[in-house]
Amino acid sequence: MTVRIAVLASGRGSNLQALIDHFASLGDTTPAQIVLVASNREKAPALDRARAAGITASVFDASDDGSALIGLLRGHEVDLVVLAGYMKRIPAEVIQAYPGQIVNVHPGLLPDFGGAGMYGARVHDAVIARGATDTGVTVHLVDEELDHGPMIAQWKIPVFPGETAQSLAERVLAIEHIVYPRAVEMIAALRERKIFANF
Repeated sequence: MTVRIAVLASGRGSNLQALIDHFASLGDTTPAQIVLVASNREKAPALDRARAAGITASVFDASDDGSALIGLLRGHEVDLVVLAGYMKRIPAEVIQAYPGQIVNVHPGLLPDFGGAGMYGARVHDAVIARGATDTGVTVHLVDEELDHGPMIAQWKIPVFPGETAQSLAERVLAIEHIVYPRAVEMIAALRERKIFANF
């Protein structure tokens, strides 16, 4: 049975587009279908990407205890929640309703450069400021602690001498667009075959 995915996004949706394109490329062999793209921001460009792909796009109120989001996910019979540039903390109630079923990608090598306030450009600024020689991406399951859940995949890249946070951000995002869709596909394939890996 095809796994039903909801993607949560707050911004322009480049990772969403990578997911859409990847699952479309799999054709009849795909283990999953994106059935919903939801955002806490009414004007998020990610919603336009969803509509262009024929995927239901919804806006929800993220200021409550998670009830609105849970209702939306259940209404679309979602099996797996994928965060793609979603800039709000997932309420504990949602995590408890979907245990081991929420996936995130972080633009750094967790556990370093994670936690409160560490997202987007802030991660790359911190990597440069520390003089780190490596960075990368981490795909992980979401639990109630920020950037803490079980890791599913990591991909490391070097930080070049003289690199800027902007150039690093561009290279890391390019890696995200390759690694994240394939990690989500792997999770979906395991769920489709009822193989629940203990990551």
